[in-house]
Amino acid sequence: MSLKPFRLVVLAAWAVTGLTGCGSSPSTGAAHRPAPVGVVIVKPQRVDLEIELTGRTSAFLTADVRPQVSGVVRARSFTEGGRVRKGQPLFQIDPSTYLATLNSARANLAQAKATLGSAKLKAERYRDLAALNAVSRQDNDDAQSTYQQAEANVAVQQAAVDQARINLDYTRVRSPVSGRVGKSSVTPGALVTANQAAALATVQDLSKIYVDVTESAADLLKLRQQLSQGTLGASDSAEVTLTLDNGAVYPLTGRLQFSDVTVDPGTGTVGLRALFPNPKGDLLPGLFVRATLRKATVANGVLAPQAAVSRSPTGQASVLVVGPKGTAELRPIVTGQTVGDQWLVTSGLNPGDQVIVEGLQMLRPGAPVKPTRLASPR
Repeated sequence: MSLKPFRLVVLAAWAVTGLTGCGSSPSTGAAHRPAPVGVVIVKPQRVDLEIELTGRTSAFLTADVRPQVSGVVRARSFTEGGRVRKGQPLFQIDPSTYLATLNSARANLAQAKATLGSAKLKAERYRDLAALNAVSRQDNDDAQSTYQQAEANVAVQQAAVDQARINLDYTRVRSPVSGRVGKSSVTPGALVTANQAAALATVQDLSKIYVDVTESAADLLKLRQQLSQGTLGASDSAEVTLTLDNGAVYPLTGRLQFSDVTVDPGTGTVGLRALFPNPKGDLLPGLFVRATLRKATVANGVLAPQAAVSRSPTGQASVLVVGPKGTAELRPIVTGQTVGDQWLVTSGLNPGDQVIVEGLQMLRPGAPVKPTRLASPR
């Protein structure tokens, strides 16, 4: 019997065993090899708390143009949508009847002045004669009274002339402010009446634009409580930035003008108003916008990247940090509001903690890690 086949079987078994043993050794070593992770080091810093509110734009000045006298519109002297100056004539109302009234008032004034001249001379003569007892005291009193009545009549006729001149000037309907004029609601030949409800046109000053937004009264009350308790510092800036409906950022900053003093009972919100420069007329009234304003500051705030924060089914927030033994350690935290792409952490993290940001996919608490420092939160 030959031993050669048996020897081949033994060698084959030994080769299989050796290969199996060699394969298990690297696997065991890999299980204990530290996982490379990217970390940011926590450090306290000043954090500006901002809030984004939605609202709409409105014109800095808006004036509805209405006639102050009645008549037929003869002409319109502006281009719809164009720019007009304060005092520029926009409409011409037929002035014929008002011119006639002014001429009549001037004639009455001239007559009153003539009567005044005669009454004045008579009053002066009677005053001198009364001093010589040449006329009775009653006649002198009558002459003086007639003179005073003539003076009063001149004043009345002068007022009538002034009123007629004003009404004649009102036949030129002028722009009350400088700005852009909208479409006209009347055409030449239309009859208009004094102080009518419908405006002939509307002029808006768009060199500046108001942005009106609303904030929850509950959030505003909470903020004021935090400011009074000293947990937050008051903002030292009233600047407001604007984001348009298409996502573009308006290049100029505005300033917060005021906060309303009344809460809307229907919505539970408080109105805020900001003023923005609009030299190129890019902002138009009625635009939907988002305004970002700084409302408070945290002197020693702690920020954690949102990518590093996970939440349990109960909503508890936590992060993985590098523990003292070089292992991943689960750390529960309490978060406030978001600041850009980070969370403001109110408790749970200490200055110097290394928060793991990268390499979290297969990482478990207690696993050894090899941290690589990344850029710290801003």
